[in-house]
Amino acid sequence: MRLVNFDIDVLRSFVTGMELGSYARAAEHLGRSTSAVSAQLKKLEEQAGTDLFRKAGRGLALTEAGETLLTYARRLLALNDEAVSALAGADLAGLVRFGVQEDLGETLLPQILGRFARAHPRTRIETRLARNADLLKRIASAELDLAIAWGDQTRGAPAAMAGEHLADIAMRWIGPQDVLSGQRSGARQAGPDEPLPLVLFEAPCLFRSVATETLDRAGIAWRIAVTSTSLAGLWAAISSGLGVTLRTEIGLPGHLAVLGEESRLPARLPTLPLLLHRTQAQHNAATDRLSEIMRESLSQPLLPKRVA
Repeated sequence: MRLVNFDIDVLRSFVTGMELGSYARAAEHLGRSTSAVSAQLKKLEEQAGTDLFRKAGRGLALTEAGETLLTYARRLLALNDEAVSALAGADLAGLVRFGVQEDLGETLLPQILGRFARAHPRTRIETRLARNADLLKRIASAELDLAIAWGDQTRGAPAAMAGEHLADIAMRWIGPQDVLSGQRSGARQAGPDEPLPLVLFEAPCLFRSVATETLDRAGIAWRIAVTSTSLAGLWAAISSGLGVTLRTEIGLPGHLAVLGEESRLPARLPTLPLLLHRTQAQHNAATDRLSEIMRESLSQPLLPKRVA
């Protein structure tokens, strides 16, 4: 088998084009000409020994081989950049206190902390999984240096709590997987005229407020069937068929599902901004680097798959 050494610079152009949704924009972003980036992509296909792109309307989309290479390219770039950061920030030391929403605990947190710990082993991180109100309170009192929390764009937020916008995440109705398979009607099994059973966090909760207000506007009767203090408890109650909830798809267990039109629940739901909060007094190289890793990690799930 012929050994191929992919060029990191070429892989970066490839990935950047997918992230920006256009290789013309990628060329501008990378400070290259469009023809130079096109030549890089041609070289990449030659190295790969197969087509990476296919026609999709007026633009391009990735072939199966292209999708595979994109996954590996991101990993190679992350490792390359991690090595560069480790050398540049080898002397980073101290303590960073980081808070994050429970929803992100199993998906985003290992990726963020793993990258940071490998690159900066002399810096300690104290992590707190908590709900929005607790995270914002601890940021305000300087008990945390950094926190990722939901923003409440449905009601507005104080300027002091605005934070840095990272992403917009869609809300979804969540129920048992077997609702989709038709084995039972899930939360509707008691009858269409009975109140919809909801599984929600204790108030105050952004998702709780949006869920009840959305159902009220749609004229759908509801009742609180289960109140949970933890995300694990919420998932367990839904899995048991005790009701449905309103969350995002982040960290959604495989035995639960997003409910669509078959649920007869309101389809028009708001999105929630995900914000990065920093204690104003805490600005140093360690918190700056951790913030950068958070931005990079959160950009990947939202990447467009088609390019112009």
